[in-house]
Amino acid sequence: MEQVKVDGGTGVIDTNSVPTQPELPQSLRIALATGQMRRPLGDTLRPLLDLFADGEYQVTGPERLAEDRYLTPSADWPPADVSRVGYYRTAIKSGHRPVAVVLETTDAAVILDGHHKIAAYREEEILPHLLIISPLG
Repeated sequence: MEQVKVDGGTGVIDTNSVPTQPELPQSLRIALATGQMRRPLGDTLRPLLDLFADGEYQVTGPERLAEDRYLTPSADWPPADVSRVGYYRTAIKSGHRPVAVVLETTDAAVILDGHHKIAAYREEEILPHLLIISPLG
């Protein structure tokens, strides 16, 4: 678990409503797709965190989704790109653990990135690996 501060954030991602799926830089997409997250997570996730409003946040993970936890999609569900889901299914079957990013508030746990990954994990009947971002205070 890490505490991170956003200072000069754009506020594109609103923690008070279901945000739209953000566009992430290629380097971060690759890190999430491969599950190879470097520490500190705040540095790795900085391009995403800069889309939040200024404030303090907690970042945890990667960790497995709790079985009883419900995730709210921020894009169409199920994902329409079945070939992308198939790509992640193949990766998961070969032992890789791609990581989805979830914004957790008091009201919901919203998928910011990783709809195809989560669909692939579900089809493989494996609990998804998540990075969870939560506002503090």
